[in-house]
Amino acid sequence: MSNILIIGGGIAGLTSAYYLHKKGHQITILDKGELIDNCSFGNAGMIVPSHFVPLASPGMIQQGIRWMFNSKSPFYVRPSLNPDLIGWGLKFLKHATAGHVSRSAVPLRDLSLLSKQLFEELSKEPNFEFELKSNGILAFYKTEKAAEEEAHLAKNAIELGLDMAVLNPAECRLLQPDLKLDVLGAVHYRNDGHLYPPMLMNALLNYLDRAGVTIRRNHEVTRVESEGKKITKVFTGNKVWEADQYVLAAGSWSPAIAKMMGLNISIMPGKGYSFLEKEPQGRMSIPALLCEARVAITPMNGGIRYSGTMELDKINSRINMQRVRGIVESVPEYFPDLKPELPVEKEIWYGFRPSSPDGLPYIGRSTKRVNLIVATGHGMMGLSLGPATGALVSQIVSAEQPEIDIRPFSPAR
Repeated sequence: MSNILIIGGGIAGLTSAYYLHKKGHQITILDKGELIDNCSFGNAGMIVPSHFVPLASPGMIQQGIRWMFNSKSPFYVRPSLNPDLIGWGLKFLKHATAGHVSRSAVPLRDLSLLSKQLFEELSKEPNFEFELKSNGILAFYKTEKAAEEEAHLAKNAIELGLDMAVLNPAECRLLQPDLKLDVLGAVHYRNDGHLYPPMLMNALLNYLDRAGVTIRRNHEVTRVESEGKKITKVFTGNKVWEADQYVLAAGSWSPAIAKMMGLNISIMPGKGYSFLEKEPQGRMSIPALLCEARVAITPMNGGIRYSGTMELDKINSRINMQRVRGIVESVPEYFPDLKPELPVEKEIWYGFRPSSPDGLPYIGRSTKRVNLIVATGHGMMGLSLGPATGALVSQIVSAEQPEIDIRPFSPAR
């Protein structure tokens, strides 16, 4: 049994603790906040084996440039001389190729399918109810261009062994009969699912509390000491923490902590927004992705959560109401019956997706700090890939053969 210190209490940190505890390790979790509102709580709650195309893909360059000039667009990079952003951007450009997309498909598929399997197993455990549904996701489109892109995605997905179906408007209405649709069609991502994130996170926290795992909230890492190739001490103010092995799972705050460890991990925080509206009629049963608008709509907890945007910038507390307005205005274009109101600022949740420049997460043991395992950089798929990441971390710590090939996710790549 080893003494393991996990830095970060998001989905990657909590699932790592869950699976490490199952293997008999002694666990301590440090988090800079209260563990009530990080990115794992407010996201769209989607489980997405369909997302085997990384953010770094050829089409994102041209599309991203066009979006830069639209204040309501779903993607924005704030111009800056920040060297971290410049370095990230150059790496993104390098990886935005068809070859990279092709090489990434199988690793991302395998990681996602492992995670989906683990979600299903987790939902059967006592006290782990989190509204897991496995009825897929409908990706709706309104234009011929998006229809062609989705049909191409579906073809590639089927070749990868995933279950997808291209639907015409009538077939879409059969699956979503209680809402009017104004669409050209959709692709049904049948392997996908969804859940209610706060219930999942609270179930994990309650399990870890009952299991005797030490969880320290409001403990921000301020310094790290190393000797040779090993981390020896982690400091949160005047408090010192020592462990046999360390796990870095701090999401968008990982690069700053990595620097304290003498490492360089390229991540930019991608701010996303969401808000929840009550839906007593329960008209939506299958989550939706609005392809052109890049908006996610998820039924959860007796309501509907609307999510979207990706703002690449430094971590900040600004709420860009124009981006939120873009989410609100896009919904009735696809669902004329759904007319969400623009929420007031205090009702808008925002979080930072830790986005790697090549669109793949970092999962693996560090080559520079041999008692450090990195588990971060999941971008918009953090919740979806959480259980697989946690299980792989537990296997790496325990010197077991990882369940899937993790070489594409190496922190040293």
